[in-house]
Amino acid sequence: MDRVLGLDVGTKRIGVAQSDALGITAQPVKAVSRVPEDKAIEEIKQICKSASIKKIVVGLPKNMDNSLGSQAQDCIDFSEKLKPDYEIIFEDERLTSRQAEYFLQQAGKKYTKNKELVDIKSACIILQQYLDRK
Repeated sequence: MDRVLGLDVGTKRIGVAQSDALGITAQPVKAVSRVPEDKAIEEIKQICKSASIKKIVVGLPKNMDNSLGSQAQDCIDFSEKLKPDYEIIFEDERLTSRQAEYFLQQAGKKYTKNKELVDIKSACIILQQYLDRK
């Protein structure tokens, strides 16, 4: 199985995770600054190239009533820039940031002063949800 990339697309940063070679577990990679956006796209493409990734799972922040709001549309618009080169799969990411904060708190990590940790952990959760269904 090919490795899969997971993205938690935010307005400031993008959390990045990738699967292991067997596609069983999600591993943290890094947080990429969203601004400037063209640089963020290039950095994500470079990560994909170095790990031979062809599929990207993007967290879609749906509203609690399952509708799509402005943040979801922003994620879709961002993903369109990756679509020509990669297969894009959207994964419901409701409450992943809260889950990430909880897991980091349980691990004794100081996430309140380093929001990148939350973004990266959220990307791992999004990707793991997808991998678990495969």
